[in-house]
Amino acid sequence: MSKKKRTKPPQDGFSRRDFLKGAGITVSTGLLPVPGAVAARPEDSSEVLGPGAVPITLNINGAARSLKVEPRVTLLDALRNQLDITGAKKVCDRGVCGACTVILDGRAVYACNVLAIEAEGHKIETIEGLGTEEHLHPVMAAFVDNDAQQCGFCTPGFVVACKAFLDKHPNPTLADVEHGLGGNLCRCGTYAGVREAVLEAAKTLKGGHANG
Repeated sequence: MSKKKRTKPPQDGFSRRDFLKGAGITVSTGLLPVPGAVAARPEDSSEVLGPGAVPITLNINGAARSLKVEPRVTLLDALRNQLDITGAKKVCDRGVCGACTVILDGRAVYACNVLAIEAEGHKIETIEGLGTEEHLHPVMAAFVDNDAQQCGFCTPGFVVACKAFLDKHPNPTLADVEHGLGGNLCRCGTYAGVREAVLEAAKTLKGGHANG
């Protein structure tokens, strides 16, 4: 029985081996630089990107504080890093936890969400301006009386938020307190103590024992 002779592919045909070779060349050349193209060079790291620092004056706890900040600097970073006012804590840095709460024109705000230059011309109150060890603000005293702090890291933000809340709601119910302090988080879970502290402070403030 005669063997069938294998025929060669036509000269103008395209074999599987030719296809794989061509595909390999295509993939390889795709990783090579295009002739004549100029590679992008990274910017010189010594160059200043964006506007530089500008002088501003902030009204903090009744005192004018002058400083220079880049427009991108938050109020929280300006307080902590340039003015050494460190009561407001930097925790989430995303406007979620409330540890950096300050009072801006009577309203509780997250200092990490406010640019320092935006705060110029406004009245800023921080935990440092609410009281001292010798003369505690009623909210501070109530926190101690009701064991409303454990690690204490969230406490300054809570105290400031409570003060701002009571300024606007002097006769709160427990439900009012729960709703009004919903923007502050405590990892230790001392919410029950915090709520009781606010209700106690409200009674004290109504009795005229606040220190300002």
